[in-house]
Amino acid sequence: MPAKSQPRRSIVSPETPQVFSQAETAHGVILQHRLDPIGSLDLPGIEKTILCFHIGPAARLSCRRDGKQYSGTAVHGDIDIIPAWTPSRWVAHDHNDRNLLLSLPQTLIHSVAQQAGHDSSRLEIRNRFQVRDPELELIANAIHREIDDGHPSGPLYTEGLVAAMTSRLLAQHSSISQPSRMPPATLSGRRLKQVLSFIEDQLAEDLSLDQIAAVAGLSTSHLKPLFRQAMGLPVHQFVIQRRIERARSLLTQDSLTMAEIAAATGFAHQSHLARHIRRATGLAPNVIRRKFAAD
Repeated sequence: MPAKSQPRRSIVSPETPQVFSQAETAHGVILQHRLDPIGSLDLPGIEKTILCFHIGPAARLSCRRDGKQYSGTAVHGDIDIIPAWTPSRWVAHDHNDRNLLLSLPQTLIHSVAQQAGHDSSRLEIRNRFQVRDPELELIANAIHREIDDGHPSGPLYTEGLVAAMTSRLLAQHSSISQPSRMPPATLSGRRLKQVLSFIEDQLAEDLSLDQIAAVAGLSTSHLKPLFRQAMGLPVHQFVIQRRIERARSLLTQDSLTMAEIAAATGFAHQSHLARHIRRATGLAPNVIRRKFAAD
């Protein structure tokens, strides 16, 4: 899955991973937005810690690493954290294994730890499978947009986002993590996955708060604060964000017209789609499409 791991796919398939965008920072961090086909993928342990953020529709995945077997449905925002030197074997059971991958060198991780006053020689990154972290997800969304749009804010902006992500990784997913002072969100685990999966499946439809609350088994008044606590955004803003990101993905397909993309992502018409994309990215949809075509 990461760019420099030299993976070998153990199920022969005519399909190959589709890489939408890729970059490398001055500190050797590999950033990659990609879609993997159905099949198995064996990855050797490498010197870098891998962060994998699932994007888009729910995907059925299995993984074996560090002597443990994991399986589950990855929904948008789920995170896998694979410590350095940890071999893994992945199995994608459908065509929805789209991810943002970051490969963080040990030198960067140790540098950030030392700047925070920690003993990096005793540092261990935790092995995580399909966890949630709203702060990491917000940073990942910004990185995703930045590399897909060709780094309009410049390399220093991307470096800053990576540094912030590394700091959050150490604070919440390492041996130096401190217990959270915040009470755990009630909307979590299986119920949160059900809600997020429902939203992804219904992005083309006229979604209502009542429908989403019914999937969660909550009243709308209870859903709103719990969803915001779990995801860091109000429900309606999250739905709009996902519609915009889905539209950006569909813009890579030349066979779809703007009107078809608007209909497939729940926007009333293509001018409505264009307004939201321009507001979120500063770019018109046709400009984004040309950027993808040029790449």
